Amino acid sequence: MSVVSVINYKGGVGKTTLTANIGAELAARGRKVLLIDLDPQASLTYSFYLPADFDEQPTIRAWFEAFVATRAPESLFRYVLAPHTVNAIVQPLGGHLHLIASQLGLVDVDLDLAAGLGGSRFQRSSPRYLQVYRLLADALADPSFAGYDTVLIDCPPNFNLVTRTALVASDYVVVPARPDYLSTLGIDLLRNRLSRLVEEYNEVAEHPINPEVAGVVYTMVQYTASGPLVSQRNSVEETTRIEMPVFRQTIRDNKTAVTEAGQRAVPAVLAPQGSAAVETLRYELQQLTSELLARTRL
Repeated sequence: MSVVSVINYKGGVGKTTLTANIGAELAARGRKVLLIDLDPQASLTYSFYLPADFDEQPTIRAWFEAFVATRAPESLFRYVLAPHTVNAIVQPLGGHLHLIASQLGLVDVDLDLAAGLGGSRFQRSSPRYLQVYRLLADALADPSFAGYDTVLIDCPPNFNLVTRTALVASDYVVVPARPDYLSTLGIDLLRNRLSRLVEEYNEVAEHPINPEVAGVVYTMVQYTASGPLVSQRNSVEETTRIEMPVFRQTIRDNKTAVTEAGQRAVPAVLAPQGSAAVETLRYELQQLTSELLARTRL
C-alpha cells in the first residue's frame, strides 16, 4: 500500500479535484483505493456524496476527537465509507473506491492536538510527540487496511498538526498549483517546511521517514491558439528554476465539467461521454494518473 498526500498552502488550486479524479481513475483500472479527506471544507467528501445523502455518516473528526478525549487511538477502519454511485461504476471493472470523510468541525482538532503536546512550539520535547505525529501512520498500518493498493490524502491548505500526521504517513507528496504568481510562491516554502518536518521527526524517531515530492501538477491552465498563456508559462519556468519536479501533464481549466461532476457525485474522469472539452479534460486526467503511476511505482 502506497500513501500519497496532495497538498498546497494555497486553496483553490484544484487539490480536491485531482485527488478525487486520480482516485477514481485508479479504481477504474482495477485498484483498491482509499481516499482520506483531511480538509475541514469536506470538498472531497462532497465529490462522492450529495449533501442530502450524507447526514449521520461517520467522519474522521470523531476519530481524532476520540483520541483527544482518551489518548488511546481507536480503529480508523470503522470510519471507512463506500460511496455507492462511484462504486457502481468501478466495481464491474475490478476496482473499489472507499472514503474516510471530513466535516467542518475538523478545524478545531488541530488546536486540541497541539494543546496535548504543550502548545505549537517545542513539541519534540513532549513524551507524546511520536504518538500524535504517527496517529495516521499507525492507524493505516493496521491489517484491516492491507487490502488497499493506494491511499490518497486530501490535505488542508496549511501545515498544522493534522497535515503533519498525513505527511508522516506518506510515501509521496503531490503539489497541485495554478500557473500564477501567488500559487507558485509557496511551493518552495512548502518544500522547506516538509524538509524541516522530516529532519525534526527523524531526530527522535526509531524508524525514519522520507516522503518524496513526486512533483508539481499545474491545474486550471488556460490556452490560446498558440498554447498556454505566456504569463502561465513564466510561472511554470519559475518552478523549474527552484528545481522542483514538475509533471509533464497539465490540467486545463474547465469549471463546467468540474461543477457537473460535483452535482452527480461522480468525478469527471468517470462522467458520461460529453462535449469535446469534457473529453479533453478526461484525457488529461487519465494521462496524469499514468504519469503518477510511472513516477511513484504505486
